[in-house]
Amino acid sequence: MKTKKRSWLSKISDIFFRPKYFFSRIVADGKMEDAILKAFLWGLVGGILVFIINLIRDGFYVFNVFSLLKAIVIYPVLAVILLFIFAGLMMLVSEITGGERDWEVAVKGIASIFFIYPLALILNALAFDCTSIWIISLLTDLYMAFLLYNIAVYCLHGKKVSVLFVVAVGLVLLGCMYMSDYRNVWLSLKNVSVISSCLM
Repeated sequence: MKTKKRSWLSKISDIFFRPKYFFSRIVADGKMEDAILKAFLWGLVGGILVFIINLIRDGFYVFNVFSLLKAIVIYPVLAVILLFIFAGLMMLVSEITGGERDWEVAVKGIASIFFIYPLALILNALAFDCTSIWIISLLTDLYMAFLLYNIAVYCLHGKKVSVLFVVAVGLVLLGCMYMSDYRNVWLSLKNVSVISSCLM
């Protein structure tokens, strides 16, 4: 158990501090179900933690069956759906940038960064006003763009210049979205109660 925990923490540390080393070691080995399970479990962890945070912050009077169902079913299933959406996005980026067209590597690369999912859920749940949710959302989106760059370059071996161009275009579009009213739609997906209070 201690060995597994140490390995888990070591992998997260490598993603933060040695992304090239970590992502370049991801290969296809026919064990894609592990990646799907990893995404599901991270979604479950995130859902349960958000559920606990909401209970502590809002009190037990907000408890209902739907909030519990959302924590233990909807968040984990959404995590798996996001896994495949982002893997598909990485395949498209790989196609554009001259990288490898390996679906398994794309899925495993995305699954390896899914510890960000519960972290983002927690940070979004802790937001208390319009400014805090805006800052938290922007920072997490920028870090996700950095991780996706690393996956495209080191997992799927896309050309660095081409990947940088694609990421830059994505960041410009992201910036335009944040400067427009569409940001409220995006932010409401992260913390609807805070955004609802901002629009009142």
